[in-house]
Amino acid sequence: MSTRLDEYEALSHIAGIAFKTGPPRHTGVELEWLVRDSGDPTATVPIERLESALAPLAPLAELPHGGRITLEPGGQVELSSRPETSPVRCLRETGADLALLRAALADAGLEVAGYGLEPYRTPGRVLDQPRYGAMEAYFDRNGPWGRMMMRATASIQVNVDAGDDSDEATGYRFRWALLHRLGPVLIAAFANSPLWQGRPTGWLSSRQAVWAHMDPGRTRPPVPDGDPRTAWARYALDAGVLCLRRPAPAPWTAPPELSLRSWLRGAPTGPPPTLGDAEYHLTTLFPPIRPRGWLELRMIDAQQDDDWTVPALLVTALLDDPDTARAAHRATEPLTGGADVPPWTVWLRAARDGLADPALLACARDCFALAGAALERTGTPPDLQQALARFARRYTDRGRCPADDRLEALRTGPVPDLTEGVSR
Repeated sequence: MSTRLDEYEALSHIAGIAFKTGPPRHTGVELEWLVRDSGDPTATVPIERLESALAPLAPLAELPHGGRITLEPGGQVELSSRPETSPVRCLRETGADLALLRAALADAGLEVAGYGLEPYRTPGRVLDQPRYGAMEAYFDRNGPWGRMMMRATASIQVNVDAGDDSDEATGYRFRWALLHRLGPVLIAAFANSPLWQGRPTGWLSSRQAVWAHMDPGRTRPPVPDGDPRTAWARYALDAGVLCLRRPAPAPWTAPPELSLRSWLRGAPTGPPPTLGDAEYHLTTLFPPIRPRGWLELRMIDAQQDDDWTVPALLVTALLDDPDTARAAHRATEPLTGGADVPPWTVWLRAARDGLADPALLACARDCFALAGAALERTGTPPDLQQALARFARRYTDRGRCPADDRLEALRTGPVPDLTEGVSR
Protein backbone atom coordinates (compact mmCIF):
# COMPACT_ATOMS: atom_id res chain seq x y z
CA MET A 1 0.00 0.00 0.00
CA SER A 2 1.50 3.33 -1.01
CA THR A 3 -1.22 5.84 -0.08
CA ARG A 4 0.22 8.84 1.73
CA LEU A 5 -1.58 9.69 4.97
CA ASP A 6 -1.72 12.30 7.68
CA GLU A 7 -1.80 11.92 11.46
CA TYR A 8 -5.59 11.81 11.78
CA GLU A 9 -5.88 9.21 9.02
CA ALA A 10 -3.20 7.09 10.68
CA LEU A 11 -4.97 7.20 14.05
CA SER A 12 -8.31 6.29 12.49
CA HIS A 13 -6.85 3.49 10.39
CA ILE A 14 -4.89 1.90 13.23
CA ALA A 15 -7.86 2.08 15.59
CA GLY A 16 -10.07 0.56 12.92
CA ILE A 17 -7.95 -2.49 12.12
CA ALA A 18 -6.73 -3.36 15.63
CA PHE A 19 -9.95 -4.91 16.97
CA LYS A 20 -12.07 -6.79 14.45
CA THR A 21 -15.34 -7.27 16.26
CA GLY A 22 -17.67 -10.22 16.11
CA PRO A 23 -18.68 -13.21 18.20
CA PRO A 24 -15.46 -14.67 19.69
CA ARG A 25 -14.94 -18.12 18.21
CA HIS A 26 -11.34 -18.65 17.11
CA THR A 27 -8.19 -19.89 18.85
CA GLY A 28 -4.65 -20.09 17.51
CA VAL A 29 -1.20 -20.72 18.96
CA GLU A 30 2.33 -19.83 17.96
CA LEU A 31 4.98 -22.05 19.54
CA GLU A 32 8.57 -20.83 19.60
CA TRP A 33 11.22 -23.38 20.45
CA LEU A 34 14.94 -23.24 21.09
CA VAL A 35 16.75 -25.89 19.05
CA ARG A 36 19.69 -27.84 20.38
CA ASP A 37 21.92 -30.79 19.66
CA SER A 38 20.36 -33.89 21.24
CA GLY A 39 23.70 -35.00 22.63
CA ASP A 40 25.12 -31.65 23.74
CA PRO A 41 22.79 -28.88 24.88
CA THR A 42 25.62 -26.33 24.93
CA ALA A 43 26.75 -26.92 21.34
CA THR A 44 26.05 -24.35 18.66
CA VAL A 45 23.62 -25.56 15.99
CA PRO A 46 24.74 -24.09 12.66
CA ILE A 47 21.94 -22.64 10.59
CA GLU A 48 22.90 -24.93 7.69
CA ARG A 49 22.31 -27.98 9.88
CA LEU A 50 18.94 -26.67 11.02
CA GLU A 51 17.82 -25.80 7.50
CA SER A 52 18.87 -29.24 6.31
CA ALA A 53 16.85 -30.86 9.08
CA LEU A 54 13.77 -28.86 8.13
CA ALA A 55 14.20 -29.45 4.39
CA PRO A 56 11.85 -32.48 4.28
CA LEU A 57 9.06 -30.20 5.53
CA ALA A 58 9.95 -27.24 3.29
CA PRO A 59 7.88 -28.39 0.28
CA LEU A 60 4.83 -28.15 2.54
CA ALA A 61 3.97 -24.45 2.54
CA GLU A 62 1.34 -25.56 5.05
CA LEU A 63 1.83 -28.65 7.19
CA PRO A 64 -0.83 -31.39 6.98
CA HIS A 65 -2.82 -29.93 9.87
CA GLY A 66 -2.49 -26.28 8.87
CA GLY A 67 0.64 -25.22 10.76
CA ARG A 68 3.48 -23.18 9.28
CA ILE A 69 7.15 -23.27 10.28
CA THR A 70 9.36 -20.18 10.35
CA LEU A 71 12.75 -19.34 11.81
CA GLU A 72 13.54 -16.59 14.28
CA PRO A 73 16.77 -14.53 14.19
CA GLY A 74 18.68 -16.74 16.63
CA GLY A 75 17.65 -20.01 14.99
CA GLN A 76 14.54 -20.57 17.10
CA VAL A 77 11.86 -22.54 15.28
CA GLU A 78 8.29 -21.26 15.36
CA LEU A 79 5.24 -23.38 14.59
CA SER A 80 2.14 -21.26 13.95
CA SER A 81 -1.27 -22.88 13.85
CA ARG A 82 -4.15 -21.74 11.73
CA PRO A 83 -7.09 -20.28 13.66
CA GLU A 84 -9.64 -22.91 14.63
CA THR A 85 -13.20 -22.56 15.87
CA SER A 86 -12.51 -24.98 18.73
CA PRO A 87 -9.60 -24.80 21.21
CA VAL A 88 -9.54 -28.59 21.28
CA ARG A 89 -9.21 -28.78 17.51
CA CYS A 90 -6.47 -26.16 17.59
CA LEU A 91 -4.47 -28.15 20.15
CA ARG A 92 -5.02 -31.48 18.42
CA GLU A 93 -3.97 -30.24 15.00
CA THR A 94 -1.01 -28.26 16.31
CA GLY A 95 0.12 -31.30 18.28
CA ALA A 96 0.04 -33.41 15.13
CA ASP A 97 2.12 -30.86 13.19
CA LEU A 98 4.51 -30.53 16.13
CA ALA A 99 5.08 -34.29 16.01
CA LEU A 100 6.22 -33.94 12.37
CA LEU A 101 8.57 -31.11 13.33
CA ARG A 102 10.06 -33.09 16.21
CA ALA A 103 10.54 -36.15 14.01
CA ALA A 104 12.33 -34.15 11.30
CA LEU A 105 14.68 -32.62 13.86
CA ALA A 106 15.30 -35.96 15.58
CA ASP A 107 16.43 -37.48 12.26
CA ALA A 108 19.18 -34.83 12.25
CA GLY A 109 20.15 -35.34 15.90
CA LEU A 110 18.34 -32.19 17.00
CA GLU A 111 15.51 -31.49 19.42
CA VAL A 112 13.31 -28.62 20.53
CA ALA A 113 13.81 -27.27 24.04
CA GLY A 114 11.01 -25.55 25.93
CA TYR A 115 12.68 -22.71 27.81
CA GLY A 116 11.78 -19.04 27.73
CA LEU A 117 15.44 -18.02 27.49
CA GLU A 118 18.42 -20.01 26.23
CA PRO A 119 20.06 -21.08 29.52
CA TYR A 120 23.55 -22.00 28.34
CA ARG A 121 24.61 -20.47 25.04
CA THR A 122 24.84 -16.92 23.76
CA PRO A 123 23.44 -17.46 20.26
CA GLY A 124 24.50 -15.40 17.29
CA ARG A 125 22.06 -14.00 14.75
CA VAL A 126 21.64 -16.46 11.90
CA LEU A 127 19.17 -14.56 9.72
CA ASP A 128 20.64 -11.75 7.64
CA GLN A 129 17.62 -9.66 6.72
CA PRO A 130 17.30 -5.85 6.64
CA ARG A 131 14.56 -5.92 9.28
CA TYR A 132 16.73 -7.75 11.79
CA GLY A 133 19.75 -5.58 11.13
CA ALA A 134 17.64 -2.49 11.78
CA MET A 135 16.17 -4.04 14.92
CA GLU A 136 19.61 -4.72 16.35
CA ALA A 137 20.79 -1.21 15.56
CA TYR A 138 17.70 0.26 17.23
CA PHE A 139 17.84 -1.85 20.39
CA ASP A 140 21.63 -1.63 20.74
CA ARG A 141 21.17 2.03 21.73
CA ASN A 142 19.83 0.82 25.09
CA GLY A 143 21.98 -2.18 25.92
CA PRO A 144 22.09 -5.91 25.14
CA TRP A 145 18.42 -6.61 25.69
CA GLY A 146 17.30 -6.46 22.07
CA ARG A 147 19.91 -8.96 20.97
CA MET A 148 18.95 -11.30 23.81
CA MET A 149 15.30 -11.05 22.84
CA MET A 150 15.91 -11.67 19.15
CA ARG A 151 18.44 -14.46 19.49
CA ALA A 152 17.73 -16.30 22.72
CA THR A 153 14.06 -16.13 23.75
CA ALA A 154 11.12 -18.41 23.06
CA SER A 155 7.46 -18.14 23.98
CA ILE A 156 3.99 -19.57 23.64
CA GLN A 157 1.62 -17.11 22.01
CA VAL A 158 -2.09 -17.69 22.39
CA ASN A 159 -4.32 -15.92 19.87
CA VAL A 160 -8.01 -15.25 20.52
CA ASP A 161 -10.72 -13.19 18.86
CA ALA A 162 -11.04 -9.61 20.08
CA GLY A 163 -14.74 -10.03 20.82
CA ASP A 164 -17.94 -8.33 19.82
CA ASP A 165 -18.95 -4.67 20.23
CA SER A 166 -21.10 -5.22 23.32
CA ASP A 167 -20.39 -4.28 26.92
CA GLU A 168 -20.84 -7.89 27.97
CA ALA A 169 -18.18 -10.49 28.79
CA THR A 170 -18.00 -11.29 25.07
CA GLY A 171 -17.14 -7.69 24.18
CA TYR A 172 -13.70 -6.57 23.11
CA ARG A 173 -13.41 -3.98 25.88
CA PHE A 174 -14.09 -6.55 28.58
CA ARG A 175 -11.82 -9.17 26.99
CA TRP A 176 -9.00 -6.62 26.55
CA ALA A 177 -9.20 -5.69 30.25
CA LEU A 178 -9.51 -9.30 31.42
CA LEU A 179 -6.49 -10.43 29.42
CA HIS A 180 -4.41 -7.62 30.93
CA ARG A 181 -5.56 -8.76 34.38
CA LEU A 182 -4.54 -12.31 33.50
CA GLY A 183 -1.20 -11.27 32.00
CA PRO A 184 0.81 -11.18 35.25
CA VAL A 185 -0.84 -14.43 36.36
CA LEU A 186 0.27 -16.13 33.14
CA ILE A 187 3.81 -14.80 33.52
CA ALA A 188 4.05 -16.05 37.11
CA ALA A 189 2.38 -19.43 36.61
CA PHE A 190 4.41 -20.36 33.53
CA ALA A 191 7.73 -18.65 34.33
CA ASN A 192 10.40 -20.90 32.83
CA SER A 193 13.56 -18.89 32.22
CA PRO A 194 15.59 -18.39 35.41
CA LEU A 195 19.03 -18.93 33.83
CA TRP A 196 21.35 -17.06 31.47
CA GLN A 197 24.79 -18.39 30.58
CA GLY A 198 24.26 -21.18 33.09
CA ARG A 199 23.63 -18.95 36.08
CA PRO A 200 20.51 -17.70 37.90
CA THR A 201 19.50 -14.19 36.93
CA GLY A 202 17.35 -13.43 39.97
CA TRP A 203 14.21 -13.52 37.79
CA LEU A 204 12.00 -16.59 37.34
CA SER A 205 10.98 -15.27 33.92
CA SER A 206 14.20 -13.75 32.66
CA ARG A 207 12.60 -13.62 29.24
CA GLN A 208 10.05 -11.15 30.56
CA ALA A 209 12.83 -9.25 32.32
CA VAL A 210 14.55 -8.86 28.96
CA TRP A 211 11.37 -7.38 27.50
CA ALA A 212 11.03 -5.09 30.52
CA HIS A 213 14.51 -3.66 29.97
CA MET A 214 13.88 -2.91 26.31
CA ASP A 215 12.12 0.04 24.74
CA PRO A 216 9.13 0.74 27.10
CA GLY A 217 7.19 2.53 24.39
CA ARG A 218 6.83 -0.68 22.39
CA THR A 219 7.04 -3.46 25.02
CA ARG A 220 4.82 -2.31 27.91
CA PRO A 221 1.02 -2.35 27.82
CA PRO A 222 -0.69 0.79 26.49
CA VAL A 223 -1.83 3.24 29.13
CA PRO A 224 -5.61 2.77 29.61
CA ASP A 225 -7.37 5.66 27.94
CA GLY A 226 -11.04 5.00 27.45
CA ASP A 227 -11.68 2.76 24.47
CA PRO A 228 -8.82 0.26 23.81
CA ARG A 229 -8.90 1.19 20.12
CA THR A 230 -8.00 4.80 20.89
CA ALA A 231 -5.38 3.82 23.48
CA TRP A 232 -3.73 1.43 21.02
CA ALA A 233 -3.69 3.94 18.15
CA ARG A 234 -2.04 6.58 20.34
CA TYR A 235 0.46 4.02 21.63
CA ALA A 236 1.34 3.07 18.06
CA LEU A 237 1.87 6.67 16.95
CA ASP A 238 4.06 7.47 19.95
CA ALA A 239 6.27 4.37 19.60
CA GLY A 240 9.68 4.79 18.02
CA VAL A 241 10.09 3.83 14.37
CA LEU A 242 12.24 0.73 14.43
CA CYS A 243 13.08 0.49 10.76
CA LEU A 244 12.56 2.34 7.49
CA ARG A 245 12.06 0.04 4.53
CA ARG A 246 14.37 0.95 1.69
CA PRO A 247 15.36 -0.66 -1.62
CA ALA A 248 18.34 -3.03 -1.43
CA PRO A 249 21.16 -2.72 -0.63
CA ALA A 250 20.35 0.29 1.59
CA PRO A 251 20.02 -0.55 5.31
CA TRP A 252 16.69 -0.13 7.04
CA THR A 253 18.14 1.62 10.09
CA ALA A 254 15.89 4.38 11.44
CA PRO A 255 17.24 7.61 12.96
CA PRO A 256 17.07 7.95 16.77
CA GLU A 257 14.09 9.60 18.43
CA LEU A 258 11.80 9.15 15.44
CA SER A 259 8.25 8.20 16.37
CA LEU A 260 5.54 7.44 13.86
CA ARG A 261 3.80 10.60 15.02
CA SER A 262 6.85 12.80 14.35
CA TRP A 263 7.33 11.13 10.98
CA LEU A 264 3.72 11.89 10.09
CA ARG A 265 4.27 15.49 11.17
CA GLY A 266 7.12 15.91 8.72
CA ALA A 267 10.34 14.82 10.44
CA PRO A 268 13.12 15.02 7.81
CA THR A 269 13.70 11.32 7.17
CA GLY A 270 13.01 11.11 3.47
CA PRO A 271 9.61 10.37 1.92
CA PRO A 272 6.59 10.80 4.23
CA PRO A 273 5.02 7.61 5.60
CA THR A 274 2.36 5.77 3.67
CA LEU A 275 -0.45 3.56 4.90
CA GLY A 276 1.80 0.60 4.23
CA ASP A 277 4.54 2.12 6.41
CA ALA A 278 2.07 2.61 9.27
CA GLU A 279 0.87 -0.97 9.02
CA TYR A 280 4.43 -2.29 8.92
CA HIS A 281 5.24 -0.21 12.00
CA LEU A 282 2.53 -2.14 13.87
CA THR A 283 4.46 -5.38 13.29
CA THR A 284 7.39 -3.92 15.23
CA LEU A 285 5.39 -3.26 18.41
CA PHE A 286 5.68 -5.94 21.09
CA PRO A 287 3.42 -5.28 24.10
CA PRO A 288 2.32 -8.26 26.21
CA ILE A 289 -1.05 -8.25 24.42
CA ARG A 290 -0.96 -7.08 20.83
CA PRO A 291 -4.16 -6.33 18.92
CA ARG A 292 -3.86 -7.48 15.32
CA GLY A 293 -7.55 -7.67 14.57
CA TRP A 294 -7.41 -10.54 17.04
CA LEU A 295 -5.58 -10.44 20.41
CA GLU A 296 -2.13 -11.99 20.60
CA LEU A 297 -0.86 -12.94 24.07
CA ARG A 298 2.92 -12.64 24.08
CA MET A 299 3.92 -12.92 27.75
CA ILE A 300 4.10 -16.69 28.28
CA ASP A 301 7.47 -18.48 28.45
CA ALA A 302 7.96 -21.58 26.31
CA GLN A 303 7.21 -24.80 28.21
CA GLN A 304 8.78 -28.24 28.29
CA ASP A 305 7.39 -31.20 26.38
CA ASP A 306 3.63 -30.92 25.82
CA ASP A 307 2.93 -28.46 28.63
CA TRP A 308 2.47 -25.84 25.88
CA THR A 309 -1.16 -26.99 25.81
CA VAL A 310 -1.80 -25.80 29.37
CA PRO A 311 -1.63 -22.00 28.92
CA ALA A 312 -3.81 -22.28 25.82
CA LEU A 313 -6.37 -24.33 27.75
CA LEU A 314 -6.25 -21.93 30.69
CA VAL A 315 -6.74 -18.81 28.58
CA THR A 316 -9.55 -20.15 26.43
CA ALA A 317 -11.38 -21.73 29.37
CA LEU A 318 -11.34 -18.41 31.22
CA LEU A 319 -12.46 -16.41 28.18
CA ASP A 320 -14.92 -18.55 26.28
CA ASP A 321 -17.67 -18.91 28.88
CA PRO A 322 -19.12 -15.53 29.95
CA ASP A 323 -19.80 -16.64 33.55
CA THR A 324 -16.25 -17.97 33.91
CA ALA A 325 -14.85 -14.79 32.36
CA ARG A 326 -16.71 -12.63 34.86
CA ALA A 327 -15.49 -14.84 37.72
CA ALA A 328 -11.89 -14.55 36.47
CA HIS A 329 -12.34 -10.78 36.29
CA ARG A 330 -13.38 -10.76 39.95
CA ALA A 331 -10.60 -13.13 40.96
CA THR A 332 -7.93 -10.85 39.50
CA GLU A 333 -9.28 -7.69 41.13
CA PRO A 334 -6.62 -7.76 43.90
CA LEU A 335 -3.90 -7.20 41.28
CA THR A 336 -5.35 -3.94 39.98
CA GLY A 337 -5.17 -1.63 42.98
CA GLY A 338 -8.68 -0.47 42.18
CA ALA A 339 -7.92 0.30 38.53
CA ASP A 340 -9.19 -1.61 35.52
CA VAL A 341 -5.85 -3.33 34.83
CA PRO A 342 -2.75 -4.10 36.93
CA PRO A 343 0.04 -1.51 37.13
CA TRP A 344 3.39 -2.29 35.51
CA THR A 345 4.91 -3.06 38.92
CA VAL A 346 2.68 -6.16 39.15
CA TRP A 347 3.98 -7.43 35.81
CA LEU A 348 7.54 -7.01 37.13
CA ARG A 349 6.72 -8.84 40.37
CA ALA A 350 5.29 -11.70 38.35
CA ALA A 351 8.44 -12.01 36.27
CA ARG A 352 10.81 -11.74 39.21
CA ASP A 353 9.02 -13.71 41.93
CA GLY A 354 6.54 -15.93 40.14
CA LEU A 355 4.03 -17.54 42.48
CA ALA A 356 6.14 -16.73 45.53
CA ASP A 357 4.14 -13.50 45.42
CA PRO A 358 1.06 -14.16 47.62
CA ALA A 359 -1.39 -12.09 45.58
CA LEU A 360 -0.35 -13.72 42.31
CA LEU A 361 -0.48 -17.16 43.90
CA ALA A 362 -4.04 -16.62 45.12
CA CYS A 363 -5.16 -15.36 41.70
CA ALA A 364 -3.41 -18.21 39.88
CA ARG A 365 -5.04 -20.85 42.09
CA ASP A 366 -8.46 -19.30 41.57
CA CYS A 367 -7.94 -19.09 37.81
CA PHE A 368 -6.81 -22.70 37.47
CA ALA A 369 -9.80 -23.84 39.53
CA LEU A 370 -12.19 -21.79 37.39
CA ALA A 371 -10.63 -23.12 34.20
CA GLY A 372 -10.73 -26.72 35.41
CA ALA A 373 -14.43 -26.43 36.23
CA ALA A 374 -15.14 -24.82 32.85
CA LEU A 375 -13.31 -27.59 30.97
CA GLU A 376 -15.28 -30.25 32.83
CA ARG A 377 -18.58 -28.45 32.30
CA THR A 378 -18.02 -28.09 28.54
CA GLY A 379 -16.99 -31.71 28.04
CA THR A 380 -13.36 -31.06 27.09
CA PRO A 381 -11.62 -34.39 26.39
CA PRO A 382 -10.33 -36.02 29.60
CA ASP A 383 -6.67 -35.99 28.54
CA LEU A 384 -6.73 -32.21 28.15
CA GLN A 385 -8.56 -31.75 31.44
CA GLN A 386 -5.90 -33.93 33.05
CA ALA A 387 -3.09 -31.91 31.47
CA LEU A 388 -4.33 -28.74 33.15
CA ALA A 389 -5.02 -30.51 36.46
CA ARG A 390 -1.61 -32.22 36.42
CA PHE A 391 0.17 -28.91 35.86
CA ALA A 392 -1.82 -27.31 38.68
CA ARG A 393 -0.96 -30.13 41.09
CA ARG A 394 2.72 -30.04 40.22
CA TYR A 395 3.14 -26.27 40.18
CA THR A 396 0.31 -23.84 40.89
CA ASP A 397 -1.25 -25.56 43.90
CA ARG A 398 2.22 -25.76 45.47
CA GLY A 399 3.16 -22.15 44.73
CA ARG A 400 5.72 -23.23 42.14
CA CYS A 401 6.39 -22.64 38.45
CA PRO A 402 8.58 -24.52 35.94
CA ALA A 403 11.51 -22.17 36.67
CA ASP A 404 11.73 -23.72 40.13
CA ASP A 405 12.55 -27.07 38.49
CA ARG A 406 15.35 -25.43 36.50
CA LEU A 407 16.85 -23.89 39.64
CA GLU A 408 16.62 -27.15 41.60
CA ALA A 409 18.32 -29.02 38.78
CA LEU A 410 21.12 -26.47 38.80
CA ARG A 411 21.63 -26.88 42.55
CA THR A 412 21.56 -30.68 42.55
CA GLY A 413 22.92 -31.71 39.15
CA PRO A 414 26.13 -31.27 37.15
CA VAL A 415 26.77 -27.82 35.76
CA PRO A 416 27.11 -27.88 31.94
CA ASP A 417 30.49 -27.00 30.47
CA LEU A 418 29.90 -23.49 29.15
CA THR A 419 33.28 -23.15 27.48
CA GLU A 420 32.48 -25.31 24.46
CA GLY A 421 30.29 -24.38 21.52
CA VAL A 422 29.41 -20.95 22.81
CA SER A 423 28.80 -18.31 20.13
CA ARG A 424 30.33 -15.04 21.31
